Amino acid sequence: MPTKTSRRAAVAASTPDTAPAVPRVKRDRTHYLYIAVIAAVVLGIAVGLIWPDAAVQLKPLGTGFVNLIKMMISPIIFCTIVLGIGSVRKAAKVGAVGGIALGYFLVMSLVALAIGLVVGNVLHPGDGLHLTEALKHTGHAQVDSKALGPVDFVLSIIPTTFVSAFTQGEVLQTLLIALLAGFALQAMGSAGQPVLRGVEHIQRLVFRILAMIMWLAPVGAFGAIAAVTGSAGVDALKSLAVLMLGFYITCVLFVFVVLGAVLRIVAGLNVFSLCKYLAREFLLILSTSSSESALPRLIAKMEHLGVSKPVVGITVPTGYSFNLDGTMIYMTMASLYIADALGTPMSIGEQIPLLLFLLLASKGAAGVSGAGLATLAGGLQSHKPALVDGVGLIVGIDRFMSEARALTNFAGNAVATVLVGTWTKEIDKERVRRVLAGELPFDETTLMDEGHGTAAEVPERREEELAKA
Repeated sequence: MPTKTSRRAAVAASTPDTAPAVPRVKRDRTHYLYIAVIAAVVLGIAVGLIWPDAAVQLKPLGTGFVNLIKMMISPIIFCTIVLGIGSVRKAAKVGAVGGIALGYFLVMSLVALAIGLVVGNVLHPGDGLHLTEALKHTGHAQVDSKALGPVDFVLSIIPTTFVSAFTQGEVLQTLLIALLAGFALQAMGSAGQPVLRGVEHIQRLVFRILAMIMWLAPVGAFGAIAAVTGSAGVDALKSLAVLMLGFYITCVLFVFVVLGAVLRIVAGLNVFSLCKYLAREFLLILSTSSSESALPRLIAKMEHLGVSKPVVGITVPTGYSFNLDGTMIYMTMASLYIADALGTPMSIGEQIPLLLFLLLASKGAAGVSGAGLATLAGGLQSHKPALVDGVGLIVGIDRFMSEARALTNFAGNAVATVLVGTWTKEIDKERVRRVLAGELPFDETTLMDEGHGTAAEVPERREEELAKA
């Protein structure tokens, strides 16, 4: 017979106060990493302003970090595309993704050019500037002989050997090899499954290496920002503040008004929520002035968001060469700025052919180091040589403008991936809602979502979830 004391003990044991404690959620240590990046950026700006000569010598720190990231881009793209295409049942689906993506890139590039054209004609930021002989020589030095014409650009996509695409770091060459390998594995059927499993293990290894490299981000951010601030100086920023401010405002309006409206209408998503989800990538780009530094993370995060592997694998790498919204705005405003500064303003009839030419030229210079400035100089040299003299006017602030270019290009590619996924019905909308709401946090330790499944499983998995519900 149980006593009163034992009964009271049993009741107490069953009350919520004595219920088993909820397991403690493991703290995300990378939170401190990005706080360190912010601190490194502030410190780099201070060093650049106080000791400009010493700050310029820190440039290798930023260059080294970006090179480490670039080292991982080719294997990540290869693994992502091979796994995505290899698991899709119909090859036509992949072709549809590529066609829709390229069509969208062309339309949005024209929209970006038009917006830059309007803002440049309203602001006229180059009025009243004077060009020296030294600046003329600086401008001509920016004409890059590596920029390719349209035919040579297409031929350059074909690598010399099967593995040279990986060793030379050419994104579009890697994309071609990955597409061929993915379609081959798709045609092999069940015989190709062991290879797909092997590629999946390699992908896990590559993402883990990338997660390790990311711990060097504060060092890279400090070196990059210090060097840029030290080399440009305050005087250069003051003299070109109108152009910089106009360009930054234009980029912000393009991302949050134009892209935001398209994202809301097509996918029903808030662009602010998407940007918040990608906040760490934006910080990484801002600190390194390179959108390539965030390319591997964009691939991982778009897959985690719920977009299928084929859409991510094709849209993101292709977008980095063909969907350069920020670069389009930059080239438009910079061309008008230079023409005004030289005292030879262009009429609308002269502006449109030049800008359409620069639209094509930018595709031929994809992947060239300093592509924004080099493409501008090369395009002007080919189409309107008299304006090349003025390129030297913007060399001093090009790195600051390249940050806005890179941020806009990155945002454009993130939005494009979601849009293409929506149009091709290769996106898990319920997962997107949960991820953006913070219910499914991104795993910063592996940069992978182990439970998300392959591209082909997205529609099937969604059907299973609905059936269970």
